[in-house]
Amino acid sequence: MKVTTIVNVPEVVTIDEIREEIKDVKTFYLSFDKKEYQDTFKIRSGQFVMCTVFGSGEFAVSLPPSPENDRFHLTVKQVGKVTTALHELEPGDKLGIRGPFGNGFPFEEIKGKNVIYVAGGIGLIPLRSSIVHVLQHKEEFGRVIVMHGAQTPEALMYKDNLKEWQNFDGFETYITVDNPTPDWTGETGFVHTLFDKANLPVENTVAFVCGPPIMFNTVIGELMKRGISDESIYSTLERHMKCGVGKCQHCAIGRTLVCTDGPVYTFRQIKTLGEEI
Repeated sequence: MKVTTIVNVPEVVTIDEIREEIKDVKTFYLSFDKKEYQDTFKIRSGQFVMCTVFGSGEFAVSLPPSPENDRFHLTVKQVGKVTTALHELEPGDKLGIRGPFGNGFPFEEIKGKNVIYVAGGIGLIPLRSSIVHVLQHKEEFGRVIVMHGAQTPEALMYKDNLKEWQNFDGFETYITVDNPTPDWTGETGFVHTLFDKANLPVENTVAFVCGPPIMFNTVIGELMKRGISDESIYSTLERHMKCGVGKCQHCAIGRTLVCTDGPVYTFRQIKTLGEEI
Protein backbone atom coordinates (compact mmCIF):
# COMPACT_ATOMS: atom_id res chain seq x y z
CA MET A 1 0.00 0.00 0.00
CA LYS A 2 1.20 3.52 -0.74
CA VAL A 3 3.17 5.21 2.02
CA THR A 4 1.93 8.67 2.87
CA THR A 5 4.54 11.17 4.04
CA ILE A 6 3.27 14.50 5.30
CA VAL A 7 6.07 17.05 5.07
CA ASN A 8 5.04 20.69 4.89
CA VAL A 9 1.55 21.04 6.30
CA PRO A 10 0.43 19.22 9.44
CA GLU A 11 -2.50 16.89 8.94
CA VAL A 12 -5.21 17.33 11.55
CA VAL A 13 -5.91 14.51 13.98
CA THR A 14 -8.50 14.20 16.74
CA ILE A 15 -7.68 12.92 20.21
CA ASP A 16 -9.91 9.89 20.76
CA GLU A 17 -8.64 8.77 24.15
CA ILE A 18 -6.04 9.79 26.71
CA ARG A 19 -4.42 7.30 29.06
CA GLU A 20 -2.29 8.13 32.10
CA GLU A 21 0.83 5.96 31.99
CA ILE A 22 3.07 7.19 34.81
CA LYS A 23 3.67 10.56 36.47
CA ASP A 24 3.88 13.26 33.77
CA VAL A 25 3.52 10.72 30.93
CA LYS A 26 0.32 10.26 28.92
CA THR A 27 -0.63 8.27 25.83
CA PHE A 28 -2.82 10.03 23.27
CA TYR A 29 -4.82 7.82 20.89
CA LEU A 30 -5.45 9.68 17.65
CA SER A 31 -7.40 9.43 14.41
CA PHE A 32 -6.85 11.42 11.23
CA ASP A 33 -9.66 13.77 10.27
CA LYS A 34 -9.02 12.83 6.63
CA LYS A 35 -10.05 9.18 6.79
CA GLU A 36 -7.83 8.16 3.87
CA TYR A 37 -4.80 8.65 6.09
CA GLN A 38 -6.06 6.00 8.50
CA ASP A 39 -5.08 3.36 5.92
CA THR A 40 -2.24 5.06 4.06
CA PHE A 41 -0.25 6.59 6.93
CA LYS A 42 2.41 3.90 7.39
CA ILE A 43 5.35 3.95 9.77
CA ARG A 44 8.51 2.01 10.56
CA SER A 45 9.45 1.18 14.12
CA GLY A 46 11.88 3.78 15.42
CA GLN A 47 10.60 6.65 13.29
CA PHE A 48 9.16 9.87 14.69
CA VAL A 49 6.60 12.53 13.81
CA MET A 50 6.40 16.26 14.34
CA CYS A 51 3.38 17.01 16.53
CA THR A 52 1.73 20.43 16.51
CA VAL A 53 -0.25 21.70 19.48
CA PHE A 54 -2.14 24.53 17.83
CA GLY A 55 -1.38 27.86 19.45
CA SER A 56 1.60 26.51 21.38
CA GLY A 57 4.16 25.00 18.99
CA GLU A 58 5.55 21.83 17.48
CA PHE A 59 7.83 19.10 18.80
CA ALA A 60 9.33 15.81 17.66
CA VAL A 61 8.06 12.63 19.28
CA SER A 62 8.78 8.90 18.91
CA LEU A 63 6.18 6.56 17.44
CA PRO A 64 5.32 3.74 19.87
CA PRO A 65 2.64 1.92 17.79
CA SER A 66 3.54 -1.15 15.77
CA PRO A 67 3.60 -0.60 11.99
CA GLU A 68 0.67 -2.99 11.66
CA ASN A 69 -2.56 -3.72 13.53
CA ASP A 70 -2.07 -1.17 16.30
CA ARG A 71 -3.97 1.99 17.18
CA PHE A 72 -2.15 5.17 16.19
CA HIS A 73 -0.92 6.87 19.33
CA LEU A 74 1.78 9.03 20.87
CA THR A 75 3.19 8.68 24.37
CA VAL A 76 4.53 12.00 25.63
CA LYS A 77 6.31 13.15 28.78
CA GLN A 78 5.45 16.64 30.02
CA VAL A 79 8.76 18.50 29.93
CA GLY A 80 8.17 22.01 28.57
CA LYS A 81 5.72 24.58 27.24
CA VAL A 82 4.40 22.63 24.23
CA THR A 83 4.13 19.25 25.93
CA THR A 84 2.46 20.92 28.91
CA ALA A 85 -0.11 22.38 26.53
CA LEU A 86 -0.62 18.91 25.05
CA HIS A 87 -1.18 17.39 28.50
CA GLU A 88 -3.90 19.96 29.14
CA LEU A 89 -5.95 18.82 26.13
CA GLU A 90 -8.94 16.48 26.28
CA PRO A 91 -10.55 13.90 23.99
CA GLY A 92 -12.10 15.67 21.02
CA ASP A 93 -9.34 18.27 20.80
CA LYS A 94 -7.22 18.59 17.66
CA LEU A 95 -3.50 18.22 16.92
CA GLY A 96 -1.37 18.39 13.79
CA ILE A 97 0.90 15.57 12.59
CA ARG A 98 3.79 15.70 10.10
CA GLY A 99 5.81 12.67 9.15
CA PRO A 100 6.77 9.92 9.63
CA PHE A 101 10.45 10.86 9.52
CA GLY A 102 13.75 9.09 10.12
CA ASN A 103 15.25 5.73 9.26
CA GLY A 104 13.69 3.42 11.84
CA PHE A 105 14.86 0.17 13.43
CA PRO A 106 15.80 -2.73 11.16
CA PHE A 107 13.16 -5.43 10.79
CA GLU A 108 13.69 -7.55 7.69
CA GLU A 109 17.46 -7.52 8.34
CA ILE A 110 17.14 -9.07 11.80
CA LYS A 111 14.76 -11.91 10.98
CA GLY A 112 16.11 -15.23 12.20
CA LYS A 113 18.12 -13.59 14.98
CA ASN A 114 17.72 -13.44 18.73
CA VAL A 115 16.46 -9.99 19.72
CA ILE A 116 17.18 -8.30 23.05
CA TYR A 117 15.43 -5.10 24.18
CA VAL A 118 16.81 -3.17 27.14
CA ALA A 119 14.78 -0.15 28.27
CA GLY A 120 15.35 2.19 31.17
CA GLY A 121 12.37 4.28 32.28
CA ILE A 122 10.65 6.04 29.40
CA GLY A 123 13.19 4.47 27.05
CA LEU A 124 10.52 1.81 26.57
CA ILE A 125 8.47 4.31 24.54
CA PRO A 126 10.57 4.25 21.34
CA LEU A 127 11.21 0.51 21.72
CA ARG A 128 7.56 -0.47 22.08
CA SER A 129 6.88 -0.29 18.34
CA SER A 130 9.63 -2.75 17.47
CA ILE A 131 8.77 -5.07 20.37
CA VAL A 132 5.12 -5.36 19.31
CA HIS A 133 6.06 -5.73 15.64
CA VAL A 134 8.52 -8.54 16.37
CA LEU A 135 5.96 -10.29 18.58
CA GLN A 136 3.44 -10.13 15.74
CA HIS A 137 5.98 -12.17 13.75
CA LYS A 138 7.51 -14.17 16.61
CA GLU A 139 7.90 -17.32 14.53
CA GLU A 140 10.41 -15.51 12.31
CA PHE A 141 12.81 -14.74 15.16
CA GLY A 142 14.85 -16.63 17.73
CA ARG A 143 14.67 -15.73 21.40
CA VAL A 144 12.96 -12.39 22.05
CA ILE A 145 13.85 -10.85 25.41
CA VAL A 146 12.60 -7.61 26.96
CA MET A 147 14.31 -6.17 30.03
CA HIS A 148 12.75 -3.07 31.55
CA GLY A 149 13.99 -1.16 34.57
CA ALA A 150 12.61 1.88 36.37
CA GLN A 151 13.35 3.81 39.54
CA THR A 152 10.17 2.59 41.29
CA PRO A 153 7.27 0.22 40.52
CA GLU A 154 5.10 3.27 39.82
CA ALA A 155 7.56 4.41 37.12
CA LEU A 156 7.31 1.21 35.05
CA MET A 157 6.02 2.08 31.58
CA TYR A 158 3.16 0.40 29.71
CA LYS A 159 2.13 -1.79 32.63
CA ASP A 160 -0.68 -3.45 30.65
CA ASN A 161 1.75 -4.36 27.88
CA LEU A 162 4.26 -5.70 30.38
CA LYS A 163 1.60 -8.04 31.80
CA GLU A 164 0.67 -9.20 28.30
CA TRP A 165 4.30 -9.83 27.36
CA GLN A 166 4.92 -11.78 30.57
CA ASN A 167 2.11 -14.13 29.55
CA PHE A 168 3.11 -14.37 25.88
CA ASP A 169 4.17 -17.92 25.04
CA GLY A 170 7.82 -18.15 24.03
CA PHE A 171 8.54 -14.53 24.94
CA GLU A 172 10.81 -13.53 27.83
CA THR A 173 10.13 -10.44 29.93
CA TYR A 174 12.26 -9.34 32.88
CA ILE A 175 11.43 -6.35 35.06
CA THR A 176 13.37 -4.66 37.84
CA VAL A 177 13.21 -1.47 39.92
CA ASP A 178 15.94 0.51 41.67
CA ASN A 179 13.86 1.46 44.72
CA PRO A 180 11.24 -1.14 45.62
CA THR A 181 8.09 -0.38 47.58
CA PRO A 182 7.04 -2.62 50.49
CA ASP A 183 4.61 -4.54 48.28
CA TRP A 184 7.07 -5.06 45.39
CA THR A 185 7.78 -8.77 44.87
CA GLY A 186 9.87 -8.56 41.70
CA GLU A 187 13.55 -8.04 40.98
CA THR A 188 15.49 -5.18 42.54
CA GLY A 189 18.52 -3.51 40.97
CA PHE A 190 19.64 -1.75 37.81
CA VAL A 191 18.43 -3.23 34.55
CA HIS A 192 21.81 -4.71 33.54
CA THR A 193 21.65 -6.93 36.66
CA LEU A 194 19.01 -8.95 34.81
CA PHE A 195 21.48 -10.12 32.16
CA ASP A 196 22.71 -13.16 34.06
CA LYS A 197 19.18 -14.13 35.06
CA ALA A 198 18.12 -14.00 31.41
CA ASN A 199 21.19 -15.98 30.26
CA LEU A 200 21.53 -13.66 27.29
CA PRO A 201 22.38 -15.22 23.93
CA VAL A 202 25.41 -13.83 22.09
CA GLU A 203 25.61 -15.64 18.77
CA ASN A 204 23.25 -14.42 16.04
CA THR A 205 21.91 -11.71 18.37
CA VAL A 206 20.99 -8.04 18.08
CA ALA A 207 20.21 -5.66 20.94
CA PHE A 208 18.11 -2.51 21.09
CA VAL A 209 18.89 -0.17 23.98
CA CYS A 210 17.11 3.02 25.07
CA GLY A 211 17.31 4.89 28.34
CA PRO A 212 19.08 7.66 30.26
CA PRO A 213 22.82 8.12 29.57
CA ILE A 214 24.11 6.45 32.73
CA MET A 215 21.96 3.38 32.09
CA PHE A 216 22.83 3.38 28.38
CA ASN A 217 26.58 3.41 28.94
CA THR A 218 26.45 0.66 31.57
CA VAL A 219 24.20 -1.58 29.48
CA ILE A 220 26.31 -1.14 26.34
CA GLY A 221 29.44 -2.03 28.28
CA GLU A 222 27.85 -5.15 29.74
CA LEU A 223 26.52 -6.31 26.35
CA MET A 224 29.93 -5.90 24.73
CA LYS A 225 31.65 -7.72 27.61
CA ARG A 226 29.42 -10.67 26.81
CA GLY A 227 30.50 -10.60 23.18
CA ILE A 228 27.74 -8.70 21.39
CA SER A 229 29.43 -6.48 18.80
CA ASP A 230 28.97 -2.72 18.55
CA GLU A 231 27.43 -3.08 15.10
CA SER A 232 24.74 -5.38 16.53
CA ILE A 233 23.64 -2.87 19.19
CA TYR A 234 21.08 -0.24 18.18
CA SER A 235 19.78 2.85 19.90
CA THR A 236 18.14 6.18 19.13
CA LEU A 237 19.65 9.63 19.49
CA GLU A 238 17.57 12.53 20.73
CA ARG A 239 18.08 16.11 19.64
CA HIS A 240 15.74 19.10 19.53
CA MET A 241 14.42 18.84 15.97
CA LYS A 242 12.64 21.80 14.42
CA CYS A 243 11.94 20.78 10.82
CA GLY A 244 12.25 16.99 10.71
CA VAL A 245 13.48 16.98 7.11
CA GLY A 246 17.13 18.05 7.32
CA LYS A 247 16.70 21.69 6.32
CA CYS A 248 17.28 23.62 9.53
CA GLN A 249 20.39 21.62 10.61
CA HIS A 250 19.34 22.10 14.22
CA CYS A 251 19.81 18.41 15.05
CA ALA A 252 23.30 18.12 13.56
CA ILE A 253 25.84 16.03 15.48
CA GLY A 254 29.14 16.26 13.68
CA ARG A 255 28.48 15.05 10.15
CA THR A 256 25.09 13.47 10.84
CA LEU A 257 21.57 14.87 11.00
CA VAL A 258 19.49 12.98 13.53
CA CYS A 259 16.21 13.70 11.73
CA THR A 260 17.27 12.21 8.39
CA ASP A 261 20.27 9.94 9.10
CA GLY A 262 18.74 8.73 12.38
CA PRO A 263 17.25 8.67 14.86
CA VAL A 264 18.34 5.00 14.88
CA TYR A 265 22.08 4.30 14.90
CA THR A 266 24.27 1.33 15.67
CA PHE A 267 26.61 1.80 18.60
CA ARG A 268 29.51 1.58 16.13
CA GLN A 269 28.08 4.64 14.35
CA ILE A 270 27.45 6.47 17.62
CA LYS A 271 31.08 6.01 18.66
CA THR A 272 32.28 7.82 15.52
CA LEU A 273 30.25 10.94 16.36
CA GLY A 274 32.59 11.95 19.14
CA GLU A 275 32.13 13.72 22.43
CA GLU A 276 29.18 15.81 21.24
CA ILE A 277 26.81 12.91 22.05
